[in-house]
Amino acid sequence: MTDENRDQNKCIIKGKGSSKHSGSGILGAAYFMAFIGAAVYYIQSTTTAGAGFIGFLKALVWPGFLIYDLLQFLNI
Repeated sequence: MTDENRDQNKCIIKGKGSSKHSGSGILGAAYFMAFIGAAVYYIQSTTTAGAGFIGFLKALVWPGFLIYDLLQFLNI
């Protein structure tokens, strides 16, 4: 195999890997909007800066709470 053929093969392999996450844009946008909504919800009900920081952290992990409660509800 010549050097030119190796370079072409590398380009083909790199091109295939670039479309691996091509369909996740809308889900990322939806998660970001939900994060902003959760952050506003948790932070607006606080009275101190420390509680606001805890509200921000809750906004980051709210999907975990949602799945946990869903699995508890389904008795799984």
